[in-house]
Amino acid sequence: MKNRKILLPPLLSITLAFSLILPASVTAQGQVTPMVAAGDVYTVGLKANGRVVAAGYNDDGQCNVCGWRGITQVAAGSSHTAGIKSNGRVVAVGWNDYGQCDVGGWTDIIQVAAGGAHTVGVKSNGRAVAVGYNNQGQCDVGGWTDIIQVAAGGAHTVGLKSDGTVVAVGWNDDGQCDVGNWTGIIRIAAGTYHTVGLKADGTVVASGMNGSGQCNVGGWTDIIQVAAGVDHTVGLKADGTVVAVGYSYWGPCDVGDWTDIVQVDAGQDYIVGLKADGTVVAVGLCFKTELAKWNLGLVVPPMNWPLIGGIISAVVAVGLVIFFVRRKRAA
Repeated sequence: MKNRKILLPPLLSITLAFSLILPASVTAQGQVTPMVAAGDVYTVGLKANGRVVAAGYNDDGQCNVCGWRGITQVAAGSSHTAGIKSNGRVVAVGWNDYGQCDVGGWTDIIQVAAGGAHTVGVKSNGRAVAVGYNNQGQCDVGGWTDIIQVAAGGAHTVGLKSDGTVVAVGWNDDGQCDVGNWTGIIRIAAGTYHTVGLKADGTVVASGMNGSGQCNVGGWTDIIQVAAGVDHTVGLKADGTVVAVGYSYWGPCDVGDWTDIVQVDAGQDYIVGLKADGTVVAVGLCFKTELAKWNLGLVVPPMNWPLIGGIISAVVAVGLVIFFVRRKRAA
């Protein structure tokens, strides 16, 4: 009986730790991370419950997403929208003159990107697939391996490899595919005529058309995400503020007062941002009034399972130490 009383406190500590950690982990594991995707003149939002909303021009049906369920990621192209389902299948709506929405046979997809008239996907084995207009070879990704992210521009496709290097195919008249010497890249974005890469140290590189200064990102620091539009580039900083360069006649680069942003994307003449509380902000030529009504749900970062495992192990270890020390003293 004496040993049972001694054993109780450490066991209660361990049980309490599990009760605090596991419910939060299970909830976070099953939750979709909300996001926004900017097309030419329309915006798509992914809600925390896996449903999708859209606002803007719908002349080709690119906004007909209200029936989608169980979506984990969305992408917006020129006039078509693609979404990944929780089972790795892909759905798409909108302009399909070149077969850019013919993704029904895709399986095991972990990331998708939508370009001018083509759609690209990354499979869990690191291979890439693409459908749609291929006049510039933008869909010639069949030989790519070890890909962890893809980006689709107007008529070019960019792939980020697991070793931090970058590959690109398609239209290269403006040098948007000149990324062969890039290293240490952790994220990529493709505009209509330019390509942007985020380096592990928080700096940014860019190549391609620079007539509006959209590639003048050399001085950026502390960046955690990038996005590219037609003539402008956006960067999200670690402190939740946003920077932008490029053409700003319609005000798409007026993001200096944005705060608490967790994700950004760039459309044809506008920028959209997702705030940590799930609300959406936008500047430029877009449907700001309608977007202001959106609330996609609280944005919760994915749980760090190695960290959680370490915490649990530490709690168990401490409990066992207390148990054996007290048992020894009692003896």
